[in-house]
Amino acid sequence: MATLNVSADSVRAAAERIASGVQRTPTAHSRALSALTGASVALKIETRQTTGSYKERGALNAMLMLDAEQRRRGVVTMSAGNHAQAVAYHGARLGIETTVVMPQTTPFLKIRRTRDFGATVVLTGDTFDEAAEYARALAQRTGATIVHPYDDANVIAGQGTATLEMLEDGGDFDVLLVPVGGGGLIAGATLAVLAAKAPVEIIAVQSAFYPSISCARNGTAEGIGGPTIAEGIAVKRMGALPLAVIRDVVHEVITVSEAAIETAIVTLLEEEKLVSEGAGAAGVAALLTDPGRFAGLRVGTLICGGNIDPGMLASVIVRHRMRSGRVIRIRVQMVDKPGELASVATAISAARANVLDVAHHRVFGSISAKHAELDLTVEVERPEDVGAIMSSLKECGFDAVVVTE
Repeated sequence: MATLNVSADSVRAAAERIASGVQRTPTAHSRALSALTGASVALKIETRQTTGSYKERGALNAMLMLDAEQRRRGVVTMSAGNHAQAVAYHGARLGIETTVVMPQTTPFLKIRRTRDFGATVVLTGDTFDEAAEYARALAQRTGATIVHPYDDANVIAGQGTATLEMLEDGGDFDVLLVPVGGGGLIAGATLAVLAAKAPVEIIAVQSAFYPSISCARNGTAEGIGGPTIAEGIAVKRMGALPLAVIRDVVHEVITVSEAAIETAIVTLLEEEKLVSEGAGAAGVAALLTDPGRFAGLRVGTLICGGNIDPGMLASVIVRHRMRSGRVIRIRVQMVDKPGELASVATAISAARANVLDVAHHRVFGSISAKHAELDLTVEVERPEDVGAIMSSLKECGFDAVVVTE
């Protein structure tokens, strides 16, 4: 690894260097995920960092490696999220001027947080690649040092400290599931496993829309991309340095669907009381998608970030409940007369269900002038309770169907 300018020793050195500046986050056994999958599952909870993600480790290590002149000139980076906040936060702590170039499509919340942590934010371009091009030109013009989100030896070494801590605190593992976008985290994990001399299999986990490892190995990025909730790993091209680090070590890549990632987010929230962003939940998504692959194994994964927009989280929760059959839509035909709506509500309540929303139609559709149509969104405790609701409505004289479109 020496020829790559980053090594297992680099990770250990980074761990000592950044120890006073980042949290040593917990590695916790997950009883719920273990029961669901048949594996013994441990979670490295990097959401406890000040900025909510593991990105602080690499950003801090890279900035601590700057000499006096480089610190004076400041740093530039390109990011639409967690790395931006990490550079801003630790730059302010160290007295280093930081400029973060972000795509114009970056959510307002992430822009505001990055500014609040002390960075100068430049919004340009619609994609990460366009923002990165501007950042490189800006660094060349000003003499600032670029702290790349993942294609940087010092950043990779810093990211590896998360896995090193997990190996030290979590006991022995058979498998580590590592979310991958640009590759800084999995490259660091690979070096940490070498540093710990641990016989652990490292498996990469990627969004189905952004299989950057396969594309890098095949030399193509055609067809890659799409709207993903895991924007933290939505990278079209894996970094050259991370790819070189993992090339002969990481052989298995699992891609996970959007539905699987959303399920993982809600499972972590409901079962572990952990708020995770999409990228942070990718490893759990892989675990839940194919539990048979990991049954009987000691599995570790990094919950690498928790910066999810609250509105998006609310939407994910509702969507998951609908997919799991706990939230359904029922269409009820009724005579349009006083008291009928109350009777429908009573029938649903008798089946121990909760009405979330009601749409009352009198003039649309093919119903007669004497009738009305109700569309109700209903929450049930278990999917099998739907039958009791429909029976209760029928007993009260109402025609009702479950709406699936």
